[in-house]
Amino acid sequence: MIPGIRSSYNEAFSEKTYQAFLSELHSVYPGAIEFRVAETPVFIPRGLGREMIDTCTYIIDQICAPDFINKTHAAIPPGERVPGDIGHPHFLAFDFGICTNESGQPVPRLIEMQGFPSLFGFQAMYPEILARHVRIPDGFSHYFGGLDKSSYLKILKDVIVGDADPEEVILLEIDPDHQKTRVDFYATRDYLGIRPVCITKLIEEGDRLYYEHEGRRIRIRRIYNRLIFDELNQRRASLGNIPDLSIDRDVQWITHPDWFYRISKYTLPFIKHACVPETRFLSELQWIPDNLADFVLKPLFSFAGQGVVIDVTPEDIAAVEDPAHWILQRKETYADIIATPDGPAKVEVRLMYVWKEGDTRPTLVTNLARISKGKMVGVRYNQDKTWVGGSVAYFEI
Repeated sequence: MIPGIRSSYNEAFSEKTYQAFLSELHSVYPGAIEFRVAETPVFIPRGLGREMIDTCTYIIDQICAPDFINKTHAAIPPGERVPGDIGHPHFLAFDFGICTNESGQPVPRLIEMQGFPSLFGFQAMYPEILARHVRIPDGFSHYFGGLDKSSYLKILKDVIVGDADPEEVILLEIDPDHQKTRVDFYATRDYLGIRPVCITKLIEEGDRLYYEHEGRRIRIRRIYNRLIFDELNQRRASLGNIPDLSIDRDVQWITHPDWFYRISKYTLPFIKHACVPETRFLSELQWIPDNLADFVLKPLFSFAGQGVVIDVTPEDIAAVEDPAHWILQRKETYADIIATPDGPAKVEVRLMYVWKEGDTRPTLVTNLARISKGKMVGVRYNQDKTWVGGSVAYFEI
């Protein structure tokens, strides 16, 4: 997207340097990174970056509007409401596919958004190691608002740990040591002093929750929630007797589980903006569009791209049993915009926000990027390809 920088990076690239970078990265938590890490970061020109941020600002305005809570009430599936919501999420993430306009210029298109944490720990660790092996141009940063690693981690600790004892704050997941994102859990543990805990290890006593560590029972006061209820529901039968999270507990959620649903694909039909593709609830579709090939069919609450239908047919729509839980979204064609030695690549950039208690709005802090040469972004669509995988974007300051 910035030809001079891209050309210089590609010319300076060597497989030896890349392997040295990977070796150091994987040595921090051996065996914890299952996803492919790309050969290159992404360099975002100032205008494109500003367009992404302005789009996020517009959407955040809608989230901050007084009617947003009522408007998204139906997003939360029956039986999955959790008491204790403070009225806003602690985390927001906005995924932009980079496309091109009629003039061939790069433009961002919002693909998804979530009121849920992302790889906040890993994105402090990974770029620091990357910068020891490749040259990052002056005037570019993966942090925002003048943050550096130290000030970024302070904000993250303020949001997740607050004034609690870190030992009384847990990162909650299902079998965290076997999740594909576990490297982020370990980085978060070491940066913030909080432990990943499996939901099966929670202990109930009245309205309090505890976990055990080295023979000690420790009170849980704050939960950094990485638990995705869709996965929990799929695996519930195999988990045994676990606590009912819909019961009011003497614990604070960071972020509250309801926001996983409130800010999600469910919200997209309410957002009218040039950078947000037209999106409709399938249940409100009065007729099937003649240009159905221009749309993609998505389930509202699945994760990791599961269930998405790219080449939609009328039969696909007719086969949906619960249309209220599906959306039809105008398809955006990601641009082959990153020049690589074995063909151009597409990119998706996630802008990551945190919302400190007491603030009126969230703060943009960092990002991640995913580079693809497949039909969709994601590991399963990029097998046996190079210059693809997890990455980070450096924005022109």
